[in-house]
Amino acid sequence: MKNLNYLAIVASCLFVISCNTSQRNEIDISTVDVPSVESTNTNYVSNRAPLTPSPLIKLPLGAIKPESWLKESLQRQAGGLMGNLGEISAWLQKEDNAWLSDDGTGAWGWEEVPYWLKGYANTGYILQDSSMIKESQIWFEAALKSQREDGNFGPKMFSDRDGSQDFWSNMIMLYCLQSYYEVTQDERVIDLMTKYFKYQNNVPDDKMLSGVHYWQTLRGGDNLYSVIWLYNRTGDKFLLDLAEKIHRTNADWTKRDNTLDEIHGHKETRKEMEFPDWFSKLVDWHNVNVAQGFREPAQYYQLSKNEEDLQATYDNFKIIRDYFGQVPGGMFGADENARPGYSDPRQGVETCGMVEQMNSDEHLLRITGDIFWADHAEEVAFNTYTAALMPDFKSLRYITSPNMVVNDDENHSPGIANSGPFLMMNPFSSRCCQHNHGQGWAYFTENLFMATPDNGLAAVLYAAGSVTAKVNDGKQVTVTNASNYPFTENLDFTVNTSESVKFPLYFRIPAWAKDASVALNGKELEANPTSNSYLRINREWNDGDKITLTLPKELGLRTWEANNNSVSLDYGPLTFSLKIEEEYPKKNSSKTAVWDSKWQKGADVKKWPSFEIHPTSPWNYGLILDKNNLEDSFTIETKPWPKDNYPFTVDAAPIVIKAKGKRITQWTIDQYGLAGELQPSPVKSEEPSESIELIPMGAARLRISSFPVIGENENATVWKPTK
Repeated sequence: MKNLNYLAIVASCLFVISCNTSQRNEIDISTVDVPSVESTNTNYVSNRAPLTPSPLIKLPLGAIKPESWLKESLQRQAGGLMGNLGEISAWLQKEDNAWLSDDGTGAWGWEEVPYWLKGYANTGYILQDSSMIKESQIWFEAALKSQREDGNFGPKMFSDRDGSQDFWSNMIMLYCLQSYYEVTQDERVIDLMTKYFKYQNNVPDDKMLSGVHYWQTLRGGDNLYSVIWLYNRTGDKFLLDLAEKIHRTNADWTKRDNTLDEIHGHKETRKEMEFPDWFSKLVDWHNVNVAQGFREPAQYYQLSKNEEDLQATYDNFKIIRDYFGQVPGGMFGADENARPGYSDPRQGVETCGMVEQMNSDEHLLRITGDIFWADHAEEVAFNTYTAALMPDFKSLRYITSPNMVVNDDENHSPGIANSGPFLMMNPFSSRCCQHNHGQGWAYFTENLFMATPDNGLAAVLYAAGSVTAKVNDGKQVTVTNASNYPFTENLDFTVNTSESVKFPLYFRIPAWAKDASVALNGKELEANPTSNSYLRINREWNDGDKITLTLPKELGLRTWEANNNSVSLDYGPLTFSLKIEEEYPKKNSSKTAVWDSKWQKGADVKKWPSFEIHPTSPWNYGLILDKNNLEDSFTIETKPWPKDNYPFTVDAAPIVIKAKGKRITQWTIDQYGLAGELQPSPVKSEEPSESIELIPMGAARLRISSFPVIGENENATVWKPTK
């Protein structure tokens, strides 16, 4: 990873070519690392001085419409658990709800309502679902009317220990209100936020983000985000003082010499193992806190302009993955809390951690313009997040792992960090993820396209959909991506405009795309776009212009040395897992829910069953491969696109890779009911070679994604029986 100088113009390969369209039209094509910030977008709000300029600018909610599998995902989400939580979750019942009360009191009223509203309202606006919009409005109106004379709003959340406020749930509701403002331009949002931030600015430092309230002191970056959002719209100088206060009182994510006492939250190692020195490098090891808290120094960098703050976020990302993320899928094996000694790919991550990581990647992409964050958002979205949900989106599990061969209601502790049925697909369980998961695809959709400082547009995350936005001096255009990426190599874009208009259009070239090419109206351009850069095409665009961006996929093998030299197979942005046939026994959700689950008295348990997932085919394979000639080890096959437009299931996966493997008979389920931990590769096996199939990791709810490698020579080890 690199720490880029985001204030500089980094461009190469600048040239001018001519192309015959309906009229002769000059085209300026360049390859740039980051969009130039020498100019300022006049159509959309971006960072104002003294903040660092924005290389990429978020478009308002509703500007981007999904298609293909992404639209199908949002529709399933709307008809599934998220869209119906109002009739299930006790925290969303309207009776005695602190978010709906006149005085901020009530039995139900912490993070659950705004967690749910982030995904629910935004999905409703994206799909233009009138019933969801109407329901969302009830909660928006209540939040807006909840503001008290001192400027505070929402449920009253004060500690009996030191009198300090828990600001955490308000941080989430501010996200919701900002989205609401993007759609409606309701000035009451600006008024509420201004008064509330004045209230926060008067809170003494020792009461601001007090550590008495665990979550808020690690997640102040969310508060900081909203302060900067408001400053960019009002220019009120006191907001910069508040930004300094938030950074000053938030847990220090730049500190690398934390004592064990200074590290927040749960601390545990493997039995009889001492805490290693490297454990001091992060101020907290809770998976969700890391996934969203790690970005706070980069958010503050916008004000400090100190490159060390920006670098600290890159370092945070690397630290958690150095010790717990030597696995495919983009995340890390924390279960709930990362524990030294537990870093095998059978360790997992919360669904909350996945969607918060995607959100952080999207934030950092806008702050830095660095393509790394777009690539990573896709890695998590396509390979990890999809497998955390049932295909009908009606239930989800708390923990999902790269190597996961059982999904049941048993207690797997201490194999995983959580005691209880945390591997179950249960709609009533795991209240944080139950309410929070909906933001994943909604926010991903909102960030497919972004505005650029030169009044252009950038396609930064890839999935089928269209954006309607202002370019140049305010002219409106629509750009549509009609591809089934990440399963296809060609991305077909069409520009629609009522009149010819000149503006730059940027296309992200992922780091994995080594031989990308681009064609305009059927004619290939001499652009030679390089990987890990943006292709910038500046021209006068006409209605119906078509751009075909080709991103050829190549097979790639990653060796995870820190996890016993296991390997994972990549094909473009997709990682592949062993195809394991899955059986779904249905269970009573009320009897398989975790201890803190609460649902409404009238919830129909029969309507919302939970599911175990059991393997009905062998899973304990090692790969036979020639690392120097992958094409001889694997055969890629494509299948018809699924009729239901949802490719993330075992049977519907449109790409399958044929491989050779051998069973490792001593690799079995261990005493904790989990796949036995990996042992050093290469591994001996006396079993016959078999043909096996690999499918996209995101389509496999049971999966082996980190494989042992089969060896034949004297260096190969004999697998010891799983304990």
